[in-house]
Amino acid sequence: MGGARDVGWVAAGLVLAAGACYCFYKLTRGRRRGGRQLRLRPSRSAEDLTSGSYDDTLNAEQVQKLLYLLESTEDPVIIERALVTLGNNAAFSANQIVIRELGGIPIVGSKINNPNQSIKEKALNALNNLSVNVENQIKIKVDSSFLSLLDGHVPKEILLRALTLLQNITNCLNEEHRLAAQPTFPEGSLFSLLYGKECAQKMKALVHHHDADVKEKVTMIPKFW
Repeated sequence: MGGARDVGWVAAGLVLAAGACYCFYKLTRGRRRGGRQLRLRPSRSAEDLTSGSYDDTLNAEQVQKLLYLLESTEDPVIIERALVTLGNNAAFSANQIVIRELGGIPIVGSKINNPNQSIKEKALNALNNLSVNVENQIKIKVDSSFLSLLDGHVPKEILLRALTLLQNITNCLNEEHRLAAQPTFPEGSLFSLLYGKECAQKMKALVHHHDADVKEKVTMIPKFW
C-alpha cells in the first residue's frame, strides 16, 4: 500500500516537472504564430544595433546609443550601418519624434557633408524619412553646402535623394503657407536657403539634366514651377 502510494507521488512529480520544462521551453523560444510574440533579448550594444540581423523597432535608449556612436566614431562602415538603422526606424512616425527629441536630426544632417558618397546617400535617406514630419523640418539645418548636392555632376543616387528631401519640405510648406504668396523664414534656416535665388537657379538648370529620372523629380517639386 505504501509502495503504491510512493510510486503515485513519483509519477505525479515527473508529470509536473515535465510540464514546467515545457512551459519554460515555450517562453524562451518565443515561437511566432500569426504575429510577433514578445521575445526575451539581451541588452544590445550600439554596434550590435547596426548589424543587418537586427530588425526590431528601436526604443529611446537604443536610439540614443546609435546617435552617440555616430558622433564618436570615424569608422565609415559603422557610420553607414548606424545611418541605415536610424533611417529604417525613422520610417515610423513614433520614431521620428523620438529621434528629434534626442537631438538626432542635426547629427544625421551633419553626415551629408561626409566625403564618403555612400554615407551621404544613407544620411539623405534618413533625413528624407525624418522630413515627412513637419516639426522635424524645423530642426533640419543643412548650410549653403547643401546646395552643392543639387549640381548636375553629383552622382544620380545622391542627387535624387537631395531632390526628394526638397520635395518633402516644399510639399509641407505649400500646405502650411498656401495662402501666402511669399512666406518668410528665419535667416539661415533650411527654408530660407531653399527659397533663395541660388536654389532656384540650380533647379532650373537641372531641368536640362541628362538623366530622365532627375528631370522628372525636378518637375515634381511645385515650388519652382
